[in-house]
Amino acid sequence: VQLQASGGGLVQAGGSLRLSCAASGRAFNRAVMGWFRQAPGKEREFVAAISRTGRTSDYSAAVKGRFTISRDNDKKTVWLQMNSLKLEDTAVYYCAADATAILSNIPVDTASYEYWGQGTLVTVSS
Repeated sequence: VQLQASGGGLVQAGGSLRLSCAASGRAFNRAVMGWFRQAPGKEREFVAAISRTGRTSDYSAAVKGRFTISRDNDKKTVWLQMNSLKLEDTAVYYCAADATAILSNIPVDTASYEYWGQGTLVTVSS
């Protein structure tokens, strides 16, 4: 699976952005898709993930209620809608795919994801 993230940019606090992750390869439809982020000087952290079918999702406590993950398997695309952005949301955002997840499990650790996109920078200003 090859992943291409886009949609990052500069936004004021309280604003919104929508990130996209376009995938290629037949494994997309059986992959759990996740978004992670890495702020300067910090470790990469889990943001959100969505099951193969899109019926279930999981979010970190930091973004729950503000971010929404979705996917379209026909378009092989995953989105991350980010609302009410905060300064602390500033980071490089990465999409990732776990093509070996078991049944309905949605991993939140980076080690579970085999494929990674190149990242897109989100900067939230005051």
